[in-house]
Amino acid sequence: MGRFEHYITVGRDRLRCGYTTGTCAAAAAGGAAELLLTGRLPATVRVDTPAGLPVEAELLEPSAGPGWAACAVRKDGGDDPDVTHGALIFARVEETGRPGVAVDGGEGVGRVTRPGLDQPVGAAAINRVPRQMIRAQVEKAASAAGYGGGLLVTISVPEGPRLAGKTFNPRLGIEGGISILGTSGIVRPMSEAALIDSVRLEIRLQRAAGARDLLVTPGNYGERFSREILGLGLSHWATCSNYIGEALDCAACEGFRTLLLVGHIGKLCKVAAGSMNTHSRVADGRRETLAAHTALAGGERETVAAVFQAVTTDGAVEALDRAGLRAPVMASLAEALGQQLQRRAGAEMETGAIFFSDRYGVLGKTPNADRLAALHPPAARKEGQPDPGPAGT
Repeated sequence: MGRFEHYITVGRDRLRCGYTTGTCAAAAAGGAAELLLTGRLPATVRVDTPAGLPVEAELLEPSAGPGWAACAVRKDGGDDPDVTHGALIFARVEETGRPGVAVDGGEGVGRVTRPGLDQPVGAAAINRVPRQMIRAQVEKAASAAGYGGGLLVTISVPEGPRLAGKTFNPRLGIEGGISILGTSGIVRPMSEAALIDSVRLEIRLQRAAGARDLLVTPGNYGERFSREILGLGLSHWATCSNYIGEALDCAACEGFRTLLLVGHIGKLCKVAAGSMNTHSRVADGRRETLAAHTALAGGERETVAAVFQAVTTDGAVEALDRAGLRAPVMASLAEALGQQLQRRAGAEMETGAIFFSDRYGVLGKTPNADRLAALHPPAARKEGQPDPGPAGT
C-alpha cells in the first residue's frame, strides 16, 4: 500500500498532506467491522473525509474472537508530522444487544476530566467529527453485510500514554492518553517559512489588484464568521495563519490604508498580550491575559481564579457572565488588542479588530471596528443567482 499522495503548494514548497487520527480510527473501525461480520479483512479501507478527499488506508495487525474483531491503521502526518505520526490507531468492534453503533475509547485514548471541551466529563476524548466518521464506516460495513444488530467500537492507541505527555492534553484535563481529532480528516502541512511567504504573497496580490483596505483572518473560522455572521465581503481578504505580526508588517509595507483583523478570542487574546505569532508552540498566555483583564475590570479574587482555571476561552466567558463582568473585560481586552495592533503596524496604517467565539458570537471590537468593517461590503448578487453558501474546508 502506497502512502497518501495529495500535495498542496505552500509558498514555494510542494508539501504532502497526511490524515488525522480521526480518519485512522474510522478506517480501522470499518475494517474491523468487515472482519467481524464477513470473516474477511480487506487490504485497505476507503474513508471519504469531510475535506472531500478520499483516503485509502492500509489495515494492519488483524485479530478476532467470538463476537469481536480488531485491526489498526498507522497514522500518516504527511510533511507535517506531529507527535502521533507513525502511531498505530486500533479499533475493536464487537456485537452488542443494544441497537446502533456506540463509540468509546480504550487504552491510550484520553478521558475528559474537566468541562468545556468537545466531549463531556467522563467521555473518551474522541471528538464529534471523528465519532461521526467512525459510525459512518461501521454502518456502511454492517449494511453491506446485512447485519442489523448493535455494535460497540473501542478505539485504542498503545503508545497513547507516552505520546500524551508531548501534547497539551494534561493541561486541558484529558488524562490517560491522546485525543482522537480532526474536523477535515486531512492533515495539511505547515512549513513556517513557506507559510509566511504565502501570507505575504496573498497580501501583495491584494495590493497589486488595487485594494487599499484589507480584511485579514487567521484561517477558516475567521473567514466564515466574517462572511456568514458579520456579512462582510471577501474581495479584499487575506489569511495570515498564526503570523499576525508578519501580516501587519507586510500590509504596512505595501501601503494599505486600513487593516481589519477578525479572529477567535482564543487567538486574538494572545495578540492583546503582545504575542504576534499565536502558534501554541510559540505562545499561549490566554488564561493569564483573560485573568489580568478580569482583575483590571474589578473582578473579585474568586472570579479571577475561575477565569484563570477555565479550560477554554468559552469557559472563561461563562465565568465572566456569572460575575456580570463580560462587557467590561471584553472592552478592556479590545482596548489592549487595538493598542498592540496599532503599535506593530505603525502610524501610516489604521488597524482594528473583531473577536468572537462560536458559542457566544461577537465578544469584542476595537472602537473603530464597525467603521473599518463598512469598508468591506458584501458583493451584490445578481437576481436569480444562488447564494454561494458556506465555504468548503
